Amino acid sequence: MFYEIILAFITSFVITYLSIPKIIHFSRKSRLYASVGSRNSHEGEIPIFGGIAIFSGVLFSLIFWAEIESLQFILVSLIIVFFIGILDDLLSLPPFKKLIGQILSILVIMFLAELQINSFKGLFNIYEIPKWTSLIFTIFVVVVITNGYNLIDGIDGLAGGLGTIASVFFGIAFLLNNDTQMAILSFTLFGSLLAFLKFNFNPARIFMGDTGSLVIGLILSVLAIRLINSGINIPNEKLYVNKGPFIVISILSVPLYDTFRVFCIRILSGYHPLRADRNHIHHALLDLGFGHKKASLILYTFSLLIMLISYSMIHMSLGLSIFLLSIIVLGLMAIPFVILEIKKKKSA
Repeated sequence: MFYEIILAFITSFVITYLSIPKIIHFSRKSRLYASVGSRNSHEGEIPIFGGIAIFSGVLFSLIFWAEIESLQFILVSLIIVFFIGILDDLLSLPPFKKLIGQILSILVIMFLAELQINSFKGLFNIYEIPKWTSLIFTIFVVVVITNGYNLIDGIDGLAGGLGTIASVFFGIAFLLNNDTQMAILSFTLFGSLLAFLKFNFNPARIFMGDTGSLVIGLILSVLAIRLINSGINIPNEKLYVNKGPFIVISILSVPLYDTFRVFCIRILSGYHPLRADRNHIHHALLDLGFGHKKASLILYTFSLLIMLISYSMIHMSLGLSIFLLSIIVLGLMAIPFVILEIKKKKSA
């Protein structure tokens, strides 16, 4: 098992690392750059097709080292979102068309890969859920995770770094569960993202684009659903079969809670939840004077801190642990915004 996992990691890292300079060269030659707007925090002409390298590293590594029979429909789903991302980076697809493509990829996972959320694990005292509830809820979860990573991709190194941290912790969880194929998928993504960060960490030479964020989001969604269903087996303790949702939320805390917070602010302000603005946590850190590098490192540390806190709450009931985690995360996320408000009042 460890042999395949290590080789999968190395293969994805090498393929991604070697691909990116060629993609940068081609993008510059073809003048395919990120658009510059009022919300963008980067300057200059930077290629946007890093997602092609990430996808290539993951795809070929899985073909070489995973059991394709068990992951074939997940690969089909990844190919679908890959092409949606390419089209969006090239043509700026309308949100509705992107959503339709994402739902198509999710249906492939649900009905062909037979991977969907079929229980609330006792949350709200609900266990098994009806088939149609399972269908709708699974689509909702994947769309939220995928678009959460898309929305958090706002500064150099942030989405890639958070994805790297998440993939490692998912990988560890699946190793503890003896789930070899999901562990391979996790560490394959880890290898690709680690190589990508070499070129994306501030100052960025390339962006992942929607191609990358959609691919990463879908892979993390697949890992999340699997862990929600299986729970986690902690050595010298026990199998926490009903703690999957809590573990997943803690691993994906930054993009999930930031997206939730921003959507609530937009709705309460009378705006469409998908309306672009500068209310994300990374925007607040930039406005406080932190550069891209420091802001990303702060959010990496925040993500790791939340997972450490979550481990101390593993023995609590599912509902209580999620409630306390939500209070802690949202409370800590509010700090930069409170500081900004205090500074504004002092300067007024």
